[in-house]
Amino acid sequence: MNSSKHTELANHAWSVADLLRGDYKQSDYGKVILPFTVLRRLECVLEPTREKVAETAAQYEGQDIDPDYWLRKASGHSFYNRSDLTLKKIAGDPQSAAKNLQKYVGAFSDNAREVLDKYEFAQQIKRLDGAGLLYQVIGKFTDLDLHPEVVPNHNMGYIFEELIRRFAEQSNETAGEHFTPREVIKLMVNLLIAPDGDALTVPGAVRTIMDPACGTGGMLSAAEEYIRSLNPDATVEVYGQELNPESWAICRSDLMIKGQDPEHIAFGNSFSDPAHRRDRFDYLLANPPFGVEWKKVKDEVEYEHKHMGEAGRFAAGLPRINDGSLLFLQHMISMMKPVDVKGGGGSRIAIVFNGSPLFTGMAGSGESEIRRWILENDWLEAIVALPDQLFYNTGISTYFWILTNRKSPDHKGKVVLLDARHQFQKMRKSLGDKRKELGKQHIADVTRLYAEAIQAAADPDHELHAKVKVFDNEAFGYQRITVERPLKLRFEVTEETLTALAAAKPVQKLAEAEAFVAAVRTLLGSSWSTKSDALVALKGAVVGAGLLWPTGAPFAKAVRDTIGVRDPEGEVQTVKGDPEPDTELRDYENVPLGEDVEDYLKREVHPHVPDAWIDHTKTKIGYEIPITRHFYVYEQPRPLVEIDAELRALEAEIQALLGEVTE
Repeated sequence: MNSSKHTELANHAWSVADLLRGDYKQSDYGKVILPFTVLRRLECVLEPTREKVAETAAQYEGQDIDPDYWLRKASGHSFYNRSDLTLKKIAGDPQSAAKNLQKYVGAFSDNAREVLDKYEFAQQIKRLDGAGLLYQVIGKFTDLDLHPEVVPNHNMGYIFEELIRRFAEQSNETAGEHFTPREVIKLMVNLLIAPDGDALTVPGAVRTIMDPACGTGGMLSAAEEYIRSLNPDATVEVYGQELNPESWAICRSDLMIKGQDPEHIAFGNSFSDPAHRRDRFDYLLANPPFGVEWKKVKDEVEYEHKHMGEAGRFAAGLPRINDGSLLFLQHMISMMKPVDVKGGGGSRIAIVFNGSPLFTGMAGSGESEIRRWILENDWLEAIVALPDQLFYNTGISTYFWILTNRKSPDHKGKVVLLDARHQFQKMRKSLGDKRKELGKQHIADVTRLYAEAIQAAADPDHELHAKVKVFDNEAFGYQRITVERPLKLRFEVTEETLTALAAAKPVQKLAEAEAFVAAVRTLLGSSWSTKSDALVALKGAVVGAGLLWPTGAPFAKAVRDTIGVRDPEGEVQTVKGDPEPDTELRDYENVPLGEDVEDYLKREVHPHVPDAWIDHTKTKIGYEIPITRHFYVYEQPRPLVEIDAELRALEAEIQALLGEVTE
């Protein structure tokens, strides 16, 4: 079947929109068209075995036996319908259309009925019936020939995906929640699967694909399509999980329509209720929502992190509560196939992120620890920077992360950074925030550069040498050191220091606090360069007033901290013989991993502050991937003379226009 036939059938289904116009918002057309398309396809698929299913149902009627297995066997599919009704019969009785359609849908097997329920199909039936449109809509679909001999499963997938695309375009405000642009998926799948091209052409190839945030299933469909383009006889099984009920219904419908097992698409939250956590997959890919908080599943995720350790998914760390992106990645890594002793097995992962997971979080934070875990295990193969304004509901920059636990020898210990931000064409018409798209040539060029990345980075003469860089894993690591400087004080009694002394809690607790402060006040205007001189003078004043000098470390510290004033030329304060650090002068430096921190201190810090030192007990290891910094190219600012000339020309043009207006 050619693409024009796909379009013709999709147009036929979408023509129902003409009936819905006025009674439905444009963005709601898909809520009617998609479930009716599913219903018509299921009816066409089940038609040859309808009588056999009816006979089997009659055979088990009234018996205390669940006939589900036998009815599936009779239908020849994973679903069935026990009713003798058809859409054509229902359309022929307009007065009873709603009642009969409800009865017809209720006769489907649980798995098929569950899909229609998630579309809220019963509500659509009621709404259409109330508008007097139900029998007309049913009539439109009875004319749509979706029998398998006319539209094979694979082609039916194209038709359904076309309808999904139209639905997404009609509802721009929410399209990004359940629809990733087709060309973005195409590139992502290329980078995920292309390196395995030779292995996939082997006769009898079997591959499994998983998307834990599968939406409407576009990525799963594209991955399956890519593998079948390499090997039409390959066995491809797709799996997924989706939280949004409507998106889940669309994805599950797509699988039912294509002849895949719909039970592979689970409904629920991948974090708190992972449906496939014990399974392992060849390929995993996802476009999880950007910057979405995981507060609703906080208890379950934190429990797994704290109590399950390496046996769980989140042992490496937890990101901040307002962005669960890296939780998705850890979840996917947990489902990678292990690599056997001969180098076989293993998995590949592709995921779409915004910029946050690349660098958010300082050393020791959850995000940094997750990046550290990934890089130290040598799983990160590449980061690909994409153009901005590619997605329907956000114009921000996005990135592909490509991971694998079976890197090729030339990739081991290395990470490829690829700059594809220039690979786009402007759209003739914007769709939501999407103003750019990847053309076929852009996809081909990025795919080719990805395959040649190691060679292109090493060859200065390669035409795209500047767009790809290769780093050792350790290049993204750093040591966050704490640089301390000594606390230096001079000591003085002023109105300000007296007020601070009187407000100090250890002083306020004294039985004769006011008398104590009054005694110190006699020294108003005095100053001392050392703590010992200051204490001698203070004690003399207090004892001279007939008071006892209080004891205890809290009191001594309060006096020192209130009477002492920071002074670069002041006395260095010590604790057990060592300089006491000044918390106000404390600084932090990021030193590349592998570099001696003391050498760094001598070279970068001591020329400016010779008395600084490193508190090694506070040193932390961090990882970040500043991809934009690595591809930054300095552009010389325009000469001021040129800018000034342009401004004068504009002023002259404005004056001329104003002159025309006033004439």
